[in-house]
Amino acid sequence: MADLQAELAGVRAELRRTVRGEVGFDVTSRALMTMDASNYRRVPLGVVAPRDADDVAATLAACRAHGVPVVARGGGTSIAGQATGTGVVLDFTRHMNGLVSLDPASRTAVVQPGLVLDRLQQAAAPHGLRFGPDPSTHSRCTLGGMIGNNSCGSHSVAWGTTADSVSELSVITARGDRLMLGRDWAGAPEALRPLVDAELARLRTGFPDLPRRISGYAVDALLPENGADVARSFCGSEGTLGILTEAVVRLVEAPRARAVAVLAYADESAAAEAAAGLLIHGPLTVEGMAADLVRSTADLPRGGAWLFVETGGDTEAEARARAETIVRAADVLDSLVVTDPSGQRALWRIREDASGTATRMPDGSEAWPGWEDCAVPPAQLGPYLRDFRGLLTAHGLRGTPYGHFGDGCIHVRIDFDLLTEAGVARFRRFSEELAELVTAHGGSLSGEHGDGQARAELLPKMYGAEMVTLFERVKGVWDPDDLLNPGMLVRPAPLDTNLRFSVLPRKPVDVVFGYPSDGGDFSAAVRRCVGVAKCRTTEVSGSSVMCPSFRATGEEAHSTRGRARLLHEMLAGELVTDGWQSTEVRDALDLCLSCKGCRTDCPVGVDMATYKAEFLHHHYEGRRRPAAHYAMGWLPRWLRLVARTRTAWLVNSLASVRPLAALAKRLGGIAGERGIPRVAGTTFTRAWRRDARAGVSGRERVFLWPDTFTEHLSPEVGLAAVRVLEAAGLDVLPVTALPVTALSVTAGKPVCCGLTYVSTGQLDRAREVMRRTLDAMGELPGRGDVPVVVLEPSCAAALRTDLPELLPDDPRAARLSASVRTFAEALERLAPDWTPPHINRPTVGQTHCHQHAVLGDAPDRRLREAAGLTGELAGGCCGLAGNFGFEKGHYEVSTACAEEQLLPAVRQAPEHALVLADGFSCRTQLEQVAGVRGRHLAEVLADALDGERK
Repeated sequence: MADLQAELAGVRAELRRTVRGEVGFDVTSRALMTMDASNYRRVPLGVVAPRDADDVAATLAACRAHGVPVVARGGGTSIAGQATGTGVVLDFTRHMNGLVSLDPASRTAVVQPGLVLDRLQQAAAPHGLRFGPDPSTHSRCTLGGMIGNNSCGSHSVAWGTTADSVSELSVITARGDRLMLGRDWAGAPEALRPLVDAELARLRTGFPDLPRRISGYAVDALLPENGADVARSFCGSEGTLGILTEAVVRLVEAPRARAVAVLAYADESAAAEAAAGLLIHGPLTVEGMAADLVRSTADLPRGGAWLFVETGGDTEAEARARAETIVRAADVLDSLVVTDPSGQRALWRIREDASGTATRMPDGSEAWPGWEDCAVPPAQLGPYLRDFRGLLTAHGLRGTPYGHFGDGCIHVRIDFDLLTEAGVARFRRFSEELAELVTAHGGSLSGEHGDGQARAELLPKMYGAEMVTLFERVKGVWDPDDLLNPGMLVRPAPLDTNLRFSVLPRKPVDVVFGYPSDGGDFSAAVRRCVGVAKCRTTEVSGSSVMCPSFRATGEEAHSTRGRARLLHEMLAGELVTDGWQSTEVRDALDLCLSCKGCRTDCPVGVDMATYKAEFLHHHYEGRRRPAAHYAMGWLPRWLRLVARTRTAWLVNSLASVRPLAALAKRLGGIAGERGIPRVAGTTFTRAWRRDARAGVSGRERVFLWPDTFTEHLSPEVGLAAVRVLEAAGLDVLPVTALPVTALSVTAGKPVCCGLTYVSTGQLDRAREVMRRTLDAMGELPGRGDVPVVVLEPSCAAALRTDLPELLPDDPRAARLSASVRTFAEALERLAPDWTPPHINRPTVGQTHCHQHAVLGDAPDRRLREAAGLTGELAGGCCGLAGNFGFEKGHYEVSTACAEEQLLPAVRQAPEHALVLADGFSCRTQLEQVAGVRGRHLAEVLADALDGERK
C-alpha cells in the first residue's frame, strides 16, 4: 500500500509539473468520472483537462513512466463502459473543445476532440452545410467521442457513420509518437502494414457486410481496395490505439427544405418489415419507435408504432412531394406529413427523448442498457425482432425496441435485475444467447455505440477466435504497453463485472420525502440518472430549463448528472466516505438553483431539487445551518411578524439606510450586491378585507391562496387576480380572509406551502408547517372540492408535488394537491365561456421554471393568445430562484442565468412590449439586475378590465 501511495504521489506531482491544464486527484474530480451512460463503474486515480496536444503528450509520458492507464473521454455518454477507467481520465470538454477552422469551399472542418457536435452544426449551417452523423445526444456528445465510437445517428441512411465523414486525424500514441492519419497508409505505425499484408485473405472475408457494423477494429479499412485508410481504421477504436488531438472532417450539403412523413403501423415488427422497402426512395432517415416510448400519442397518427421518414429538397414543395411519394408506397394504418420546422422539431424531440424514456418500463420499473444497439442487415430486421422478442420472453425479460430501422440498428433497454446475484447471472446468459442470435442473422453486436465492456467479451461469437487474436495484435502494434483504455475491445473485462449498482446499499436509505415514483427508495431515485447528459446541453431549446447552473459554469459538478454521480458515490461509500456529511456533495449541490427543470426536461425524470432538499436536511441535522437558511428559509415567519406588528414602514426605512442594510445582509448570509425587497405596508388579506364586496350567490366559489410573496410583498398581484376572477364570474375568497379563527392572521396560524423550508432542506419544519396548513384548511366552511387558486408558481408547484411527497401517508395532502389551480387553469376550467379583454400587445418574459417543470403552461399560452398578447416567453431560469440568488456567493451565477435568455429577450423587445413575470423571484431579478418592472398576467388583465370600464 505504501508503494502504491508513493506511485500515485509521483504521477500526480509529475502531471502537475508538466501539464498546463487542470489536474484533479481530489474526490470530486474522480467521482464525476466514475461512470458514463452504461451499466459500468470504475473509480479513476485522477482527471486531467489538457489545454492542447502538448498537455496530452505530457500526460501520456507521466502515466507511461508510472504504469498508469489513460482513458480519453468526451461527453461521457457512451453506453458500453468505454469512457470509464481506473487510471487517469482525459477530459477534453473543458479546453480542447474548439472549432479550429471551417472551409466551405472544400466542405471540411478542423475540430478538437472536445467540440460538441451542435457547435459544429451551428457553424456549418450558414454555409448550407452540416456534419452528416447526428446521434440523439448531439447537443452534448463530442466529435472525439463520436470518432472513438464511430457514431452514426438518425441520418446514417443518407450520410453514413462518423468514419465516412473523417478525412485526417492527429493522434498521439501511448509512447508519444505524433501521427497524422489518412489514406494510403498515412501515419500508420511501422509494424501495421506488414501485419495487414499477411492477413489479406482473412480481412477480405471475415467482416459482415452491413451498414452498421461497428464492433471490433475496422482493420478491413486498411485493405488496398479500400484505400489503406488509416484514419477510417482508427474510428471506432474506443481510445485503445491512440489519443486523438485534432480531426479534419468532411461536411455534407444540407437540404434547404425538409419534410417528415410519420407512418403508423400496428406494432414495431410491422414497422421493421416495412423499413427496408423505403430505402429505394432515398430518404434521409428511417427511424422507428413504438407507443411504449411515447409520453403522448396525441400528435401522432393512429397506430401502435411509427416510422419517422425524413426527406429533403430545394423547396418545401419538393420535400413534401418526396414524403408523399413514400406515404403512397408504404402500407400504413395512418400517416402524417409535417413540413413546418417547429412541428418537425417536436417530432424529433419525441424520438431523441426515447434514449431516456426507454430507461423506464411502462409500469415505472427500471430498464438498463447492455444490448442497446445491435444491428442486422435491414432486410433481416423483421425476423430478427421476432426472434429477439422470443428470447426476451424465454428469459422473463421486457424491453421496447426503437431506433434506426432503415439501417437495421435497434436500440432497446431491458429490465435486467442488476442488483442481485441471480439477476446478474441471467443478464450474462441472455447476453451470450443474444450475441448468437445477432450473428445468426448476419449482424453486428454493436451498430453504433461500440463494444466497450458490454460486448467485447462476446466478439469471438461474431468474428471467431482467430480474428479476435488479430485484433489483439493490432492493439499491440499501436499500444504495446496496453496503456490506453485497457480492458476494452481486446482482452476485455467480463461483461458482468464492475457493474455500477453493486456498490449501492441493498436496503432503502432512511429519508424524508416519499419518492413515490421510486418505491420510496432514495437509491432508486439516484439510479434514475443513467448518464444521457441532456443536462449538459449548452443552450436552452424552446421552453426548456435544465440545467442553468451547468450552462452558467460549464462544469460537470454543477450539472444534474454530476450531482447525481456524487450522490451515487455518497451512497456507495467507497470514494465519498462521509455520507450525508459530505462536503463534496454539499458543494456540488450549492449551485443547484432548485429550479426543478430536470424534473421535466431530464428524459428519466431526475428531480435534483428534491434530492438537494433531502441532502440538506440530513447534512445539517442537529447542526448549525448557514445564516441564509434562517434569514430566507424562515421568511414566512419574519414577514408574518412584520405584518402582526405593523412595522413594514420601519423595516423598509432601515433597509434604505445603506450601512444598516449591509449589516443585515452580512448577518443574514445575503449577497451584498442584492437589494432587500420592500415589504408591503398593507398585506393582501387586509387590503381585500378593506375592499371586499359581498359574494354573488350562484357563482362557483374558489379559494385564493395567500402565498407569502403575494400576501406580504406584492399584494397588488392578489388584488388584480381577485378582480379578474370575479369578472370571469367566480366567487373569490382568500383563504386567510375567511371568518375562521384558526385561519386568522392575528391568530398566528396562517396557511403556508412550506416552500422556503423545503428549498433550504428544513424538512421537519416544512412538514410541521404543512400539517398545520392541512389542519387549517380542513376547518374551511364548505371546503369540499373547492378549487384553490395559487398565483405564485413556485408555491403552486410546492403544493402540487412537495406537499404529497413529504406527507405521503396523509390523504389530506393528496386532496389539497389535487385542488390546486394556477391562475390560468382556474379561468380555463372554471370559466370556460369567459372572454378576456383584448389587449393586442407584444409580450416578453420567461415562463417560471417551476411552472414549466411541474405545472405546465399550456393554459397560460391559451389565455395570452385569447387576450391578444403575442410573442413567446423565453425558456431557462431567471437565476434568482427563490433564496438561491439572494444567498452570498451566488450572485455571479444568478446573473449569468438571467443573461442567458431573460435579459437579452427583454432588451430586444419592442418598446411597447409588456414584460410578463408571474413569479416574484422573476420580477425581483428583472428589477434588480435590469431595472425593468415585470408584471403578473393577472395584473395585465386587471388593468385591461379597468380600462374597459373607463
